[in-house]
Amino acid sequence: MTKKEEKADYNEKPRQELVKLGQNVIKEINQQKNPKIDLPVRGLSNVIYDKDSKTLTLGDKMAERFFFNVAHAKKFLQTIEVAAICKSLLDVKKHASLRDVFYMAKRTIPNTKINLVDEQKESDKAIEDLELITNFSREHLHVNANKMGSVAGKVIIEDMGDTIDWSRLGSGGWSIPSNVEDITFKKVDAEYVIYMEKAAVWERLHEDRFWAKHNCIIMSSQGQTTRGIRRLLQRLSTEHKLPIYVLADCDVWGWYIYSVIKYGSISLAHMAEEMAIPSVKFLGVTCDDIEKYDLKKHFIKLTDQDTSRMKQMQQYEWFVKNKDWQRQFKLMKEFGAKVEIQALSSRGITFISERYLPEKIKGKMWID
Repeated sequence: MTKKEEKADYNEKPRQELVKLGQNVIKEINQQKNPKIDLPVRGLSNVIYDKDSKTLTLGDKMAERFFFNVAHAKKFLQTIEVAAICKSLLDVKKHASLRDVFYMAKRTIPNTKINLVDEQKESDKAIEDLELITNFSREHLHVNANKMGSVAGKVIIEDMGDTIDWSRLGSGGWSIPSNVEDITFKKVDAEYVIYMEKAAVWERLHEDRFWAKHNCIIMSSQGQTTRGIRRLLQRLSTEHKLPIYVLADCDVWGWYIYSVIKYGSISLAHMAEEMAIPSVKFLGVTCDDIEKYDLKKHFIKLTDQDTSRMKQMQQYEWFVKNKDWQRQFKLMKEFGAKVEIQALSSRGITFISERYLPEKIKGKMWID
């Protein structure tokens, strides 16, 4: 199959699934049945930790959404409307943002004063439902999220016919798109990838040319990792066998970011195969670093929300039998505090790039 044929197939299969959804609804209407949509239950109760693959997967619990049901009717209509929007995008081979889809769906239902969608989270959830129904990601359905990440390193890619060198894009680096499926790697010269949750830390490493001095790739987002970034990390891991290290705050939220990259997320368990990276390692910041680098003076007291979240995470199956992580939870509880990555700057503005990261990577001081 040629690249052109592969791309056509890439667009046609999701379109066929959307058409099938519409045909099934019409068939039930013609049979004078109550139209319904079948979809897997999305939530912790239907998420399974696969010990062999070390990733989260979706279970086999199913739910039914009926049109003639007061509790279901609006969500039913939202799903059908967003499905129609996605099909129209595939028909004309155009992409839309999540915000675009919201505005395309937002209107008043005829002969009522009710809006089909009032908030973007409603259309976003409808798109997630369509992922489960069709078995295709939102990117396959031609819906993209905002760009929220940067990357730099000795890598050359081809994207939409343009050749892009990640080492020659100035202070901002390459802006990672929502959909990275069509990117072709022309050259990858790196020994590993460091992903960090904070753009400010990425900017520090980029200005210090850490990626050039240590022959690696540096990548960041702003907070929770986007799907485009997770997929790009997975491609670098599987296609180019690069180790992936996560650099985040020493708090449960930073640790959860690591968990999502490694095992997959509960809300996207159905996409773990395309997103999760079981081999990823947590590089820091750890509770041991607080002691080693004298960071206690930069403690931030844990909130009730922090404590509650930590208790939840301790009970996750993929953490509960991990002695190293249980030790980290215990230490943080004893500290009653957390520490941000930027606390390392108290040791010197270039401390993180000149000493902290080189020491930890050389000494293999990470947590699996």
